[in-house]
Parts: sequence; structure tokens; C-alpha cells
Amino acid sequence: MDQLTKIKELVTPILQEEDILLYDVKWHTEGKNRILQISIMRKDGSMDIDTCAEMSEKISVKLDEEDLIASEYFLEVCSPGAERELRSDEEIQHAVGEYVYVKLKNPKNGLDEVKGDLTAYENGIVHINYMAKAVKKKAEIEKENISLIRLSVRI
Repeated sequence: MDQLTKIKELVTPILQEEDILLYDVKWHTEGKNRILQISIMRKDGSMDIDTCAEMSEKISVKLDEEDLIASEYFLEVCSPGAERELRSDEEIQHAVGEYVYVKLKNPKNGLDEVKGDLTAYENGIVHINYMAKAVKKKAEIEKENISLIRLSVRI
């Protein structure tokens, strides 16, 4: 079992006690600093800085107790962000009604990407209402043809 998997197993019960979901755990570096980034959110996709700080304290204590990480690192507990990737069928289904960005593997009807309202997700098909030159249009995109789907901020 790799280190990130062990960390996920350690952190999940702490978050579940507060009815918070673990979105992701990953390592990244900034300069010479090694950072363990733990992204969390509520079931409705929201998160606030106070909850991140509270969870950071609890997670930090648990990581120190278990001593899984030998080298020096910084812990960052954060929200996955307003434009987080939708990584599973469940996440896509939960995002119905939201504004999304979709990047296609193979262009369809002249589109290689689209931003619009996710109106449905049924049988592996993403249904999106979008605007093209002030005209309302609909797109049906097979999940297999999606290289990226994420929430998007409407501008």
C-alpha cells in the first residue's frame, strides 16, 4: 500500500466525523518545500476556511501520531475549488444543474470544448445547454468522448 493510500485511510474517519468528504490527497512542491495537499468538501460541494483550519489541526495531530512521513513537509488542507474536476459518474450526476466546462477527445458537431448548463447525465451521456453566438443550443456528449469535465464559473 502506497503512502497516499495510507494517508487517505488515516484522514477519512476524521472527516467523516464532521460529515466532510475527502476529494483528493497529493504531494506537490513549491521551490524546495514539499507540500501534502488534502482537498476536502461538504456533500453540497462547499467548504469554508474555518473548517479547513479545524480539519488541518485534527489531521496534523493524527499524521504526527502515526509518523508515516519521514521527511519534512507542509500540510495544506483546502477546498478542491470552484472549478474542480468531476471524476466519477456520481460526481457528474451530483453536478446536474451546474455550469460546467467539457473538453472533448474528438470534436463533435464542430465542438472540441463547450461551456454550459449540465441538464442531465443519463446512460453515459452528458446533456448540456449552451449558447453559441446568442443562440441556445443543446449538446449530447458520450462520456467516453470526454477528456475533461469540471465545474466552471459563469462569467
